[in-house]
Amino acid sequence: MTDAMYASSIPVFRQMLGGLAAILAKAEAHAADKHIEPAALIQARLFPDMFPLARQVQIACDFARGVSARLAGAEVPKFNDDEQTFAQLRELIARTIGFIEGLAAEQFEGSSRRDIVIRQGTPKERRFSGQAYLLSYGLPQFFFHVTTAYALLRHNGVEIGKRDYMGEY
Repeated sequence: MTDAMYASSIPVFRQMLGGLAAILAKAEAHAADKHIEPAALIQARLFPDMFPLARQVQIACDFARGVSARLAGAEVPKFNDDEQTFAQLRELIARTIGFIEGLAAEQFEGSSRRDIVIRQGTPKERRFSGQAYLLSYGLPQFFFHVTTAYALLRHNGVEIGKRDYMGEY
């Protein structure tokens, strides 16, 4: 039987990241078809104080890797987050999926009770049980950034819909 924490995290991250990669490919094709500079979409924001598309994708990937690693008791991999093209963003997603798929379900056993400590800048520290970390913090943060990336592209005319957002399930 697969651990519930694994089943509630890795397949969800994989599905949504796959959808995110697909909508980025559609955005790149849209930019080419409409003669739009790709950087205009990659740096698009919903509002001036919000992160641009590239950063939304990077943060979604950061959460997928970080949450998965912490629940599995593995080291959180550090990535540069310097992607500036659609191809680089899709490669980041592919590397993220590769990392999370490399975690075994057995590593998640007992993770619902594991003590998770995160530091959101000095001196802020938050403590969670593994279950609270996944369900009340990690997944909501991940979905926020994936949804914002989708909204940015949709707002900028990329013809995508709910099926694109959901990815393959």
